Amino acid sequence: MKNKYLILLLLLLFQNVFGQVYEWKNNEFGFTHKIQMDSNYIIETVYKNNPTQFISTRGGFYESNNDVLNINFEFNSNYSNDSIVEIEYIIPAKAKNVSNSKLELDGKWLMAGRVNPDGKEMRRDTSRSRKTLKFLVDGFFQWTAFNTETFQFYGCGGGKYSASEGEYKESIVYFSRDNSRSGKTLKFNYKKNENDWYHNGFSSKGKPLHEIWTLRITK
Repeated sequence: MKNKYLILLLLLLFQNVFGQVYEWKNNEFGFTHKIQMDSNYIIETVYKNNPTQFISTRGGFYESNNDVLNINFEFNSNYSNDSIVEIEYIIPAKAKNVSNSKLELDGKWLMAGRVNPDGKEMRRDTSRSRKTLKFLVDGFFQWTAFNTETFQFYGCGGGKYSASEGEYKESIVYFSRDNSRSGKTLKFNYKKNENDWYHNGFSSKGKPLHEIWTLRITK
């Protein structure tokens, strides 16, 4: 039992130590490419600025072979057009590392439920194929809703975040369902309880929410 908890602790520490965020521009089309990655997971997102327009996103678990990343995607917003579920990928030399400092909430989090106004927790099964993942790395975030069996993509949003002394703040840079939400900043209260993160505030639509996110340990 002690060995089990030691392995879990080392895994969590390694995931939080290894985190990188890269960006680069495609000036011909006006695209910004962003990559968020930790020790075994990567998300690539493409969007336009001025005005902001979401283009695509894809992400999943990877293994590294020198500079080559062998990625098995869990989601691909362009799947209906390209049918890509796995690739060999090399981060371009022009990619700039834009990582900020490590934060307490860095990691892969799955939507695990909500807290009702009366304080009762309504939990969901995070092992099911329909998932909402929030990936926090070095001051950057992206949430993505997807189905690992059907490869259906439901939506995503991302940008920069901060978390300190119980206050969590998101500055939205792109939002696949509604480009007009780009540029908004949302503030929430948060607290951690072991592997759970309680998230309390108002959504980008102004609706109250009290969410439970749980740290993703395995696939």
